[in-house]
Amino acid sequence: MSHDATPNLDFAGTTPYEDYVQADVLTHLQHPRSKDPGEMVFLVTTQVMELWFTVIVHEWETAGRALREDRIPAAVDALKRSVRELEALNASWKPLGQLTPAQFNSYRSALGEGSGFQSAMYRRMEFLLGEKSASMLVPHRGAPRVHAELEKALHEPSLYDEVLSLLSRRGLPVPQEVLRRDPALRYEPDAVVERIWAGVYAEPGRHEELIRLGEALTDVGELVWRWRNDHLVATRRAMGSKTGTGGSAGVAWLEKRAVKNVFPELWTARSHV
Repeated sequence: MSHDATPNLDFAGTTPYEDYVQADVLTHLQHPRSKDPGEMVFLVTTQVMELWFTVIVHEWETAGRALREDRIPAAVDALKRSVRELEALNASWKPLGQLTPAQFNSYRSALGEGSGFQSAMYRRMEFLLGEKSASMLVPHRGAPRVHAELEKALHEPSLYDEVLSLLSRRGLPVPQEVLRRDPALRYEPDAVVERIWAGVYAEPGRHEELIRLGEALTDVGELVWRWRNDHLVATRRAMGSKTGTGGSAGVAWLEKRAVKNVFPELWTARSHV
């Protein structure tokens, strides 16, 4: 290519970049409801979070399919991509993490009954992590497509369910009651599964591939834990212990979530290796 070549600037319609990225759509989705200049960053940051949720759901669904097909390297690749995406998602708290109560109150009323727990894409993330709850479909009854997607996700195996099925196919003694559990229910830790992971980690030469998978899942779990804690700290800083938007319990609810680990036996098994 010649160094003096100039880019094509003349297009019959919209630019190819616009056609692919839909930048004009994205940059005109912001409709602040207050006159406070700080509302714009709150709105855009929340929208960016929704986009990251969408990518992460895609990665975890990709990982789940790969696990069903016994393609552990492909699953690990998807999980590792999601780790980088979770890091970017968690960084989204930076613009909001130092809001004072007065700053947040200046546009909080614009949210009305809106609250983060109503995010359907975040709910799909939680479902993939095994945090299932049929009651969380209720807010979406008025949006048939969203409700149908969530209902499907509720009844499908979580990412961790797929991992446990893989361990069973590899000859490890995952209990039948774990394998046959209703996938629409929240996953509860199991002592036998904990012993299985402890055994896997105790024999790295024999279980190298499974340990790589376990470590990728642990990386995901750590960043989910950090996300929840960053959410808790940002909320505590902006509004203290007041009731959250949409009637949620606010900080009290976030505190309960912050102490929970996803893929629990991967954490507790380490005490027994």
